Amino acid sequence: MSNTITSATFIRNLNYGVRRKLSDLLDPQDSWKDVIVSIHKPTGEPRYSQQHLRRFEAVVLQGRSPTMELLNDWGTSNSTVGELVDILMSHRLMAAASIILPDAINNPRPAVPQPPDSPRDKEMVGNSDAATRPLGRTEAQTKEQPPPDSTSEPQEDPEPNGTAGFLRLSFHELKKITGNFDERPVSDGGSRLGEGGFGTVYKGLINGKPVAVKKLHSMEDISLEELSVQFIQEVQTLMVLKHENLVDMVGFSRDGHHPCLVYAYMSNGSLLDRLACLDGSPPLSWHRRCLIAVGTARGLDYLHSNHHVHRDVKSGNILLDELLVPKISDFGLTRASATRSSATVMTERIVGTTAYMANEALRGEITPKSDIYSFGVVLLEILSGLPPVDENRDPKFLMEMKDEIDEEEMALEDFVDKKMTDWDLPLVERTYFLASDCLSDKKNKRPLMEEVLTELEDVVKSISLEQLGPQSET
Repeated sequence: MSNTITSATFIRNLNYGVRRKLSDLLDPQDSWKDVIVSIHKPTGEPRYSQQHLRRFEAVVLQGRSPTMELLNDWGTSNSTVGELVDILMSHRLMAAASIILPDAINNPRPAVPQPPDSPRDKEMVGNSDAATRPLGRTEAQTKEQPPPDSTSEPQEDPEPNGTAGFLRLSFHELKKITGNFDERPVSDGGSRLGEGGFGTVYKGLINGKPVAVKKLHSMEDISLEELSVQFIQEVQTLMVLKHENLVDMVGFSRDGHHPCLVYAYMSNGSLLDRLACLDGSPPLSWHRRCLIAVGTARGLDYLHSNHHVHRDVKSGNILLDELLVPKISDFGLTRASATRSSATVMTERIVGTTAYMANEALRGEITPKSDIYSFGVVLLEILSGLPPVDENRDPKFLMEMKDEIDEEEMALEDFVDKKMTDWDLPLVERTYFLASDCLSDKKNKRPLMEEVLTELEDVVKSISLEQLGPQSET
């Protein structure tokens, strides 16, 4: 993003890249409609009518971005970036505001009084708001909330419309509880737990309870501005989405050079590490793996039913608590999808982990069906115990081994993890066929996550009491 952008910059002078980033955030969930109803002429009258709104809605059917069209049209006037940022912040679209003016969320400008709603405003809102609100969420929950400034001591945020329930921590406090971010592994007496999305994770203690602190840092292809957007996105996602199978965020810090996110500590690490029996951990039984698959599917079904796409589903982002309950983590790439769970949004920035990515994700599409594809790879990991990619393996990618099984070059029994002793071939076959359906090259042929969940729940129910036996890991 250009450093020359100020609040006085004309909207028409925003470069294409900035407009594209805005559309990636505002097109999903039709957030651009919140913007359009807040745009007024100098006389105080709404600039855009219901007819204009329908015209912008129509461009979606043509595969174009309504946000881009709106900015192009609005830019023909002398409207400024400051006006746009004021509107974005009034609707708590903080991630979008920070793309244009990163300092805006830290030093907000005084609110600009808006003219009273006209009947036409109310008509436009009435026709669009309910249709774009995620399932099970109130209007207040739908609006994005800004994370408050960090304080010197941890405390609960008292503001009901802020980040209630999360601790606001200072960077100094996090340095203290992690031993100055001790880079030695926890097993060697240090604090480092490993690498997470866009950062390094450390172990610490808050009020006697273990926590995981993720210190975000810029990377070769991630600018500081983009990192800030990832940070805000994760806070906002975990603020409004709560589920047993999503990671629990404890708090955050943003007053240092590195923004930090603090989560409940997951004592059993990631599914990736447990399948590899890292640090001498016992192998997961077939029954336990099925339970982990069910829990993960429940978390993803919850995300999709609330119109969110994770975009980086992988075994490394499935964390296991002390009871081996799975928790989906790393929401920095998560994006709200369009109102219908099957809808697709386009982005220019390709994100995710290649070994788990569907073809359409590699083209920049944002769709729940890409999460389902990635989950298919996770199911193959659960069945085989093999990592998703191995440079010394032929084929290198785990998803390509499915082709060898389908072409009968490899028997499914040979693919199954030999560290499991309680597996049953008919149930393994059902799970493999489900994974194959998830991995269909044609996204429209992949099942919905709720269908995946139902099938996995049936697999778990089919495991007999005799097959369960004593569980070595719990």
